Amino acid sequence: MKQYISQFALLVSDYDEAIEFYTKKLHFKILEDSKINEFKRWVRIMPPGSSEMNCHILLAKAVGETQEKAVGNQTGGRVFLFLYTDDFERDYQNLIDQKVKIFRDRSIEEYGKVVVFEDLYGNLWDLIEPKTP
Repeated sequence: MKQYISQFALLVSDYDEAIEFYTKKLHFKILEDSKINEFKRWVRIMPPGSSEMNCHILLAKAVGETQEKAVGNQTGGRVFLFLYTDDFERDYQNLIDQKVKIFRDRSIEEYGKVVVFEDLYGNLWDLIEPKTP
């Protein structure tokens, strides 16, 4: 049996502001932006350098009080997403240049270089350059 995670939903308050953040500040690419109905869109994004066979993020506009409360806190304040890079210094500098909020400054750990940053809603991300064996 072969299985993989194709995509996951990330709750957002607004499609366009989320697209703006991820494409302008993190340089993600839009894979799809299709209108489903008057209120719903199917918006898929991926980090630069990923392929369409990798896992993607589906930006899902929060609907109703329960979902709206979960925007930015889908994991109860824990790091939610892990973005691997081949050039930590380049991507760390981009976060600084784009004024992305750094939650925990960069450090060198057993597994590599890491910094924890927040997206526009407060979700925590690890930016990691893994140690090479």
